[in-house]
Amino acid sequence: MKIKRFVAADMRQAMRQVRDEQGPDAVILSTRRMDDGIEIIAALDYDEALVREAGFAFEPPTAEETAAKHAAALAPIRATRDSDRAARIDQARAATAAAVERATKVGTNPNAPQRQSSAALASSVADVVRAATVSPNSDSAVNGVRAEINNLREMLEVQLSTLAWNQMDREQPLRARVLREMTRLGIDGDVARALCAELPADMTSEQARYLPLGILSRNIRTSGRNFDTVGGGITALVGTTGVGKTTTIAKLAARAVLRHGASNVALISADQYRIGAGAQLEHYGRLLGVRVYNAHDADSLRNVLLQLRSKHTVLVDTAGMAGNDPKLQQQFDTLRATSNLRVCLVLAANAQAQAIDNAIRSYAPLSPQTAILTKLDEAPLIGGALSALIRHAMPLDYTTDGQRVPEDIASADARKLVCLAAQLLKQRNEEPDDAILADRFGIAAPAHA
Repeated sequence: MKIKRFVAADMRQAMRQVRDEQGPDAVILSTRRMDDGIEIIAALDYDEALVREAGFAFEPPTAEETAAKHAAALAPIRATRDSDRAARIDQARAATAAAVERATKVGTNPNAPQRQSSAALASSVADVVRAATVSPNSDSAVNGVRAEINNLREMLEVQLSTLAWNQMDREQPLRARVLREMTRLGIDGDVARALCAELPADMTSEQARYLPLGILSRNIRTSGRNFDTVGGGITALVGTTGVGKTTTIAKLAARAVLRHGASNVALISADQYRIGAGAQLEHYGRLLGVRVYNAHDADSLRNVLLQLRSKHTVLVDTAGMAGNDPKLQQQFDTLRATSNLRVCLVLAANAQAQAIDNAIRSYAPLSPQTAILTKLDEAPLIGGALSALIRHAMPLDYTTDGQRVPEDIASADARKLVCLAAQLLKQRNEEPDDAILADRFGIAAPAHA
């Protein structure tokens, strides 16, 4: 019998260490919350008689012993608390013991018949969580019970997710394969689920190869806008720092100059915060033969736009700001004060998926009509960016893939983006870990209760 101690930041990571090193047949002997995380003692080839004979310190407690331990810890509290709180703690203790016993039967022996469905186990865990809800003024003993129940909940969430994913892999192998490929592309879990819901229930192996990419392409919205054929108007580019707004404006201005002439194009710098921002735009303006105007507030922006009302294309460069920047609201007020202004959100494809999603949420009060996806040439995967665009139903105007002006810009094409995502995937030989897939697509009951 092999006994080993595992320490991790949280229960999910600790359980993953146990599963990776000792496999699904490992038996959890004890769990303990420490200052630096969670400690789990697990055994392989567990022999209860041998453990008892050796008097090993980590002998797993029975449900009755756990209940007795809780009862002893809660004895002084019951004497001073009302009967309602005592009843809730009793329910939590009983539900915890029952859930431990059922989870052990289901989780420690995957080859044995499943004695309880995932849904039933999920229900029991939800009961534990509800029963453990106590007043915020609870003393240390009650908080200890709550911490123990939280540890159990995390353990059961991992177990339930793994069971649900393994069940899908057995019963719906094609759907599981699609989810695995979506994960390799970098598509977020919620978006991958939604896309897979559009797949036919009776799809063939051949369909499972090409249909997901078609559905992905169909869900990417594009505006079809092209400065060579569509009227320019007034467009303000907004976004966080470093996404390439100024360079993108130069590319768009160059396109407009080639089509309509420099006299019909104007640039406005509304970036008063970044050092050298106006100088960079003025440099592009001199190269293109286009005049650059400055606007520092709503009034000056209105006056400049009034002077430029006869221009075919007017592009406004704004300051890059994070979503938590206090000056962001001032920028919103400046742009809202102008009518007939088209707002375009610039997003960098090489940013983290969560950063792209946060940027879209932060600039949502401006109601940007479209987006531009930049730095495709610098992105190892573009699934995260595509996920954010699909999640928020944000249509794309253009994509950029380099620094050359005006060559490295093109009208957005959903099919080309999906092909690029597939090409980037071929350059990576990484396979998603089953634990990651279980975490994404397994059913974590307490989180949805």
